[in-house]
Amino acid sequence: MADYHVQYDKDKGDWETKKAGATRASTRTETQSSAIADANRLADSSGGGEVNIHRKDNNQIRDKNTIGKKDPNPPKG
Repeated sequence: MADYHVQYDKDKGDWETKKAGATRASTRTETQSSAIADANRLADSSGGGEVNIHRKDNNQIRDKNTIGKKDPNPPKG
């Protein structure tokens, strides 16, 4: 299960969807709703995960959605 982030890129003026920890792989759209749909689709196709939606102005997380079920036996550590 992976986490995905939806955040606004001020430099490019669009919304970005990317997997947590990824530095390159991302998708870009003009609207936040399209980016959220992309993140939900990616989480669903990867077996579930958490979608973190950031605010446009200060990049803090404003909402979290869990797709699929949490791992009943999460790794220890």
